[in-house]
Amino acid sequence: MKAILKLIALMTLAVSMGCAPAVVGGGAAAGYKVAADPRSTGVQLDDATITAKIKASLFDDPLVKSRKIDVDTVDGIVTLTGLVDSQQEIDRAVSIANSVSQVKQVENSLEVGSMTMGETVDDTVIGSKIKAKLIAEPGVRSLNIDVDVTKGVVTLTGVTDKPEIKQKIMQIARDTDGVVRVVDNITISGN
Repeated sequence: MKAILKLIALMTLAVSMGCAPAVVGGGAAAGYKVAADPRSTGVQLDDATITAKIKASLFDDPLVKSRKIDVDTVDGIVTLTGLVDSQQEIDRAVSIANSVSQVKQVENSLEVGSMTMGETVDDTVIGSKIKAKLIAEPGVRSLNIDVDVTKGVVTLTGVTDKPEIKQKIMQIARDTDGVVRVVDNITISGN
């Protein structure tokens, strides 16, 4: 069982760092993500490590249903998104995230509730539309922006190096059909 948990933690770390494309189909996408990110490689690695530690701790916790929680970290600021079964589960997930070393702050976007299959599909479509628009937008490094959608509420987490690019990203999300509200967790970093 420990070997499986270690494998999950390592895969989570790889996905968090953007290395999943490298594992699946070549290193170009992962190399671009690291090179295009305005954070230093050390900060990117620290953020990926924080995310992996939180995900592993959530997975180990008997109260938390970790598959329902998305964890993103930028410059030590952790964003938790998703729908869970109880306020107690939210409180526990936030507590776990806060207990990990190097975490500067936890942005809690978790909500109590559930979704129908139709709502899940709608959220997936909204997220895909936003990602496609970000990919097509000149100047936007779309691999640096994570898009999470829960019941039409879009949470944007990531990093860019220019305020005008951040505004462009926010406007793209707001203008997408089906979006109820946009939560801004985008950091401007000029490394």
